[in-house]
Amino acid sequence: MAGVRRLILLRHGQTEWNATDRMQGQTDTELSDIGRRQAKDCAPDMATSDLIAIVSSDLKRAHDTALAVAECAAMPVVTDTRLRETNLGDWEGMDHRQVDAEFPGARKAWRLDARFTPPGGESKLEVGARALPVVQEIFATREDWPGRSVMLVAHGGLIAALTAALLDLPEASWPALGGLANTSWVQLTSHGPGIEKPGWRLDVWNAVAKAAPDAL
Repeated sequence: MAGVRRLILLRHGQTEWNATDRMQGQTDTELSDIGRRQAKDCAPDMATSDLIAIVSSDLKRAHDTALAVAECAAMPVVTDTRLRETNLGDWEGMDHRQVDAEFPGARKAWRLDARFTPPGGESKLEVGARALPVVQEIFATREDWPGRSVMLVAHGGLIAALTAALLDLPEASWPALGGLANTSWVQLTSHGPGIEKPGWRLDVWNAVAKAAPDAL
């Protein structure tokens, strides 16, 4: 594994909007008490000894989760707006029942079609396209990455879209990457010769360092 680049994608802890099935998108919600505990509990396991960088969405729920890991790892967090969650447009702030009542069948179409765009929002393909350069730039600038780990702390929709983009999946296969639990993580590794042929592999999907206490 000496020349392999390890990329960890960590989803933020629970928010009150998560707990009540409200569509967050880019609305800047806070971690709930459970979410803060989830972040604190996962941090020691996520702060691995080979970690060289933590980059986070600037939205509070992701940034605060990243700060918990950074405290254990004794390193800073860099924020990047390109790691924000999907812009859900007119759906933001509505719960699932409200969206289904006002836009019948739209949430199902959104989950099954990477090109589907919520009114006033962005599609999964657009999310993947804006997030992919974050990884490409780290690949190009961090000569110390081979054999070590980089962590991005972000959101479920963003992580799924970025993973699909990194793997260069055909758009019909994007819905195969399902939802993520709060403070669950994804691991990809790059086995290729360089940035032009990174050779990304999906090793882990929706794992948790410890059982998340979101059922309490």
